[in-house]
Amino acid sequence: MNQHKHTLSPLSNPLLQLSLSMFIFGTIGIFVRHIPFPSSVIALARGGIGMLFLLLVVLVSRKKISKTDIRRNLIPLCLSGFFLGFNWILLFEAYRYTTVATATLCYYLAPVIVILVSPVILKEKLTAKKLICVAVALLGMVFVSGILETGLPTVGESKGILFGIAAASFYASVVLCNKHIHDISSYDMTIMQLGIATVVLLPYTLFTESIGDLQFTAGALGMLLFVAIVHTGVAYALYFSSMQGLSSHTIAIFSYVDPIVAIILSAILLHEPMGIFGVIGAILILGSTLISGLPDKNETA
Repeated sequence: MNQHKHTLSPLSNPLLQLSLSMFIFGTIGIFVRHIPFPSSVIALARGGIGMLFLLLVVLVSRKKISKTDIRRNLIPLCLSGFFLGFNWILLFEAYRYTTVATATLCYYLAPVIVILVSPVILKEKLTAKKLICVAVALLGMVFVSGILETGLPTVGESKGILFGIAAASFYASVVLCNKHIHDISSYDMTIMQLGIATVVLLPYTLFTESIGDLQFTAGALGMLLFVAIVHTGVAYALYFSSMQGLSSHTIAIFSYVDPIVAIILSAILLHEPMGIFGVIGAILILGSTLISGLPDKNETA
């Protein structure tokens, strides 16, 4: 029986599950670029179909959804779901106006925003290390913006950068809301967040978009389903499975597979190579956010 179980789960290695989920997350910009639908429609499909996929995973694995845990955390779950939905819209808009690499790096300013607002919202101490990391990340953003290389960015590029930073702000809001969510399984939390995001995005999308004017070709629908199922359902399922066997610090470090993959694929598949200043900016942003997330010596004891 055990032998049969192993043959059915080749992805049982937590590190492999985590790496694969981060790789999948890192490719989403490539796919979104080729979906001819508004960002709100893509976000709506991602939330709704992703939620249904995770519900199916829960049913097949015979897990139980705890209504008590959900009820106890309902307010932060609703807030985080709201922020999550609009975070996707803003990120997808960033992909349309600037390169996938630049949008991704702007998005990875989210930890910096969390650090800056944590003293007010979470009453956390702002250490010298964190302040230095914030300064380095912001310097990296100057390099990524292209100001030092070509002067002020174009209007379109500026829009993309602003959308990316706005997406980072909304994702930082999700992170801060999650800090107030306790004693609930990862699956329950994410299913609720995706569900809330879908409920919020549905009227917004119907109000702001002419759905009847969209051309639902087989290719466009196929790409949309792929993003919703693979980049949301499958990726989150792999991510949550990996969390059971890995430390939080390992998970934090391997999360940087996501932006690295996005930057490499942006150059190879979309022919959006980064200049030397962009590379320096990427190193400064990703390096500073990584270091800021690592524990201090007195925290590892």
